[in-house]
Amino acid sequence: MGLLSWVVFGLLAGIIARCIMPGKEHMGIFMTMILGIVGALTGGLVSTFLGFGKVSGFNIFSIAIATAGSVIVLFVIHKIRACRQS
Repeated sequence: MGLLSWVVFGLLAGIIARCIMPGKEHMGIFMTMILGIVGALTGGLVSTFLGFGKVSGFNIFSIAIATAGSVIVLFVIHKIRACRQS
């Protein structure tokens, strides 16, 4: 995928993940895009390790993997912030 595809893909996955797992993060559009891209990489690694496949192009399965990875990243962010506040 090209750079523009990764940007759009990451933004879409980040927005969906933030809707699934809302929180008090004050993320702008750029950080949401970064969340989606990191989530795509994380989801791709986890799904490849588990034998489900990987992020391969701009399709529904890849968006689901990227969204799941983004939710994992948001979960880790929530846990880190909870530990820092206590």
